[in-house]
Amino acid sequence: MQNETVRTRFAPSPTGFMHVGNLRTALYEYLIAKSMGGQFVLRIEDTDQERLVEGAVDVIYRTLDQVGLKHDEGPDVGGDYGPYIQSKRKDLYKPYAEQLVREGKAYYCFCTKERLDALHEAQEGGGYDRHCRDLPQEEVDRLLAAGTPYVIRQKMPVEGSTTFHDVVYGDITIENRELEDQILLKSDGYPTYNFANVIDDHLMHITHVVRGCEYLTSTPKYNLLYEAFGWEVPTYVHLPLIMGKNEDGSVSKLSKRHGATGFADLMAEGYLPQAITNYIALLGWCPKENRELFTLPELVENFSIEGISKSPAVFDYDKLTWFNAEYIRAMTQDEFITAAMPYFQQVFGDKQMNWEVLASILQPRVTKLTEIPGMIGFFQELPEYSVDLFVNKKSKTNLENSVTMLEAAIPELKSVSNWQLDTIHDQLIALAQRLEVKNGTLLWPVRIAAAGMQVTPGGAMEILAILGKEESLRRLEIGLEKLKK
Repeated sequence: MQNETVRTRFAPSPTGFMHVGNLRTALYEYLIAKSMGGQFVLRIEDTDQERLVEGAVDVIYRTLDQVGLKHDEGPDVGGDYGPYIQSKRKDLYKPYAEQLVREGKAYYCFCTKERLDALHEAQEGGGYDRHCRDLPQEEVDRLLAAGTPYVIRQKMPVEGSTTFHDVVYGDITIENRELEDQILLKSDGYPTYNFANVIDDHLMHITHVVRGCEYLTSTPKYNLLYEAFGWEVPTYVHLPLIMGKNEDGSVSKLSKRHGATGFADLMAEGYLPQAITNYIALLGWCPKENRELFTLPELVENFSIEGISKSPAVFDYDKLTWFNAEYIRAMTQDEFITAAMPYFQQVFGDKQMNWEVLASILQPRVTKLTEIPGMIGFFQELPEYSVDLFVNKKSKTNLENSVTMLEAAIPELKSVSNWQLDTIHDQLIALAQRLEVKNGTLLWPVRIAAAGMQVTPGGAMEILAILGKEESLRRLEIGLEKLKK
């Protein structure tokens, strides 16, 4: 395959939300293809009709678009090897299964569900007993002519072993006696997942098969199919498990008990698509240079299969939050305002505010966009607060001098005609100098009265600028009344 164009495929089943494990697989498939000058293909695997979820295909498209994984071929963009939806390829699988039957490499199995269930119970989970493997041809013909329902099974070797090479895990050997005669074609005419995978990967010229390490033990089944058809085996890249931290400090396979595990859920929690992508790229891959922040083009430039680890990776929500905060800081102010606007509107509705000043106090502090409503709720409504908040040792304020500071600040602010941050700043700093106090001694009580909170994003001047003159003065008067009671 050295001279072939590298081709990878993301082949999700539309059965629900996009798990971070699926997204990492898609990302690595994209990075392998693009880092080697190849092509990234999207194929929808919907042969398991019972598990299909309405709208799940749209979730796949939307997620890939949001993280920037643009496919070269797929159901929506076409390509030379379509259709790219397995249910639309249904008619091409049966001839391949029947070819293997003719060549003595597969057989018709007429066993009923009741027989298979009884067999399963009797053997306590054992595999199929190959009951139909050596049926006389006359019996097979009779049953087919009678319209007896059947599946087609592959004749697996019963002795020896099968060895395959994986780029990450090296050579792996499985004893053939552990392999069941796998079903290739189901009684409804649909191929099984394994069979359709091999046929489609071959016909679509897929050179690198990338998937989770839980599929390692299934790989001999794939290889024996490639060998049965005389086709070239692709390069296998199995990815390490993604684990989650348990409360007792141990780890187990990532699940919802650890936190959000779906891309859409993480987005709903305020994480940015690019932060999620960057973080999951490092769950199982180690870059050569000592850095963590990568744009998608930079990941393409730096990615190599050799950097993929075989050790399980632990999904750390605190680390993801750190990545998210770094991406928020790196935004332009306009980008931040656009991203934050849905959260601003939760508080302000359609009301127009000074978004630039609001962004200037929030962008350095926010780690997740969902924090915004809780941080700015006081702008919409002054909360109930205790006069004890006016007392601050560091700013040298107490209940007495806070009265003095507000009595001086209110008329000073009333005189401001151009209610802008710079003007408010200059007036208050000049006032502190005239009062011969430190800036904090004046600004602490002003900020407490304006916000009604001990901890706020931004200082007194920014809060006043965002509130507007009328509301600012109203709140300062309320604060002064509280202190005088």
